[in-house]
Amino acid sequence: MIFGIDIYLFVAAVGVALVAGVVKGAVGFALPMILISGLSSFLPAELALAGLVLATLLTNLAQALRQGGAAAWASVMRYRLLIGCVMLAICVSAPLVPVLSDRVLYLLIGVPITIFTVSQLAGRHLILPARHRGRAEIAMGLTGGFFGGISGVWGPPVIAYLLSFNTEKTEMIRVQGVVFLIGSVMLLFAHLGSGVLNAQSLPFSAALVLPAAIGMWAGLRLQDRLDPVRFRRATLVVLAVAGLNLIRKGLMG
Repeated sequence: MIFGIDIYLFVAAVGVALVAGVVKGAVGFALPMILISGLSSFLPAELALAGLVLATLLTNLAQALRQGGAAAWASVMRYRLLIGCVMLAICVSAPLVPVLSDRVLYLLIGVPITIFTVSQLAGRHLILPARHRGRAEIAMGLTGGFFGGISGVWGPPVIAYLLSFNTEKTEMIRVQGVVFLIGSVMLLFAHLGSGVLNAQSLPFSAALVLPAAIGMWAGLRLQDRLDPVRFRRATLVVLAVAGLNLIRKGLMG
């Protein structure tokens, strides 16, 4: 036993973190989605959620600061309304985790992941009129933060918002890093308070940082060599399968 789980389960968790890091480095997102869907397949939902917190925080820190602190701060100021709504919603939803059953958690994690991935694979991208930008920031921030507090995944609404307004690629990846970083900090403190991160789960979360970081380093090196469209599509297929499996677990118990 290690961190309260069998050694073979820990090895599997390390493998999931490594794969999640590679995808994060290559496309700039999906690390928490892969971690929560992968870990939840063989670990309790609460432990899976705890496991992604520190790896998500530190990989987002690296992504946010890749163009330097000044660029990151400019993104914070430009998207402060979106960030504030994410933070608020995480604080509201995170305390719900310990009182929800595993079946409910699986559904709350699996349903939005599946909807997002299937819609992306079908080519149905959410496009919002420019005149609704302020309202879109509030709606997407609150939606992402709510599911982020419960599942650690707040990327889909944020990504949908950025795509809707044709955000330039480099800025989009940096903004994702900034928004996800600040959300990760909130998630850390929220789940220290909720009890999801505790004496057993916090070391487990820390142990997944290194494989996630190694994977992200490898993903960054692969970024320019890979066909981004095919790679993103393959990632979405894997996530869709994982999301459907979580829904199955939630429905079947």
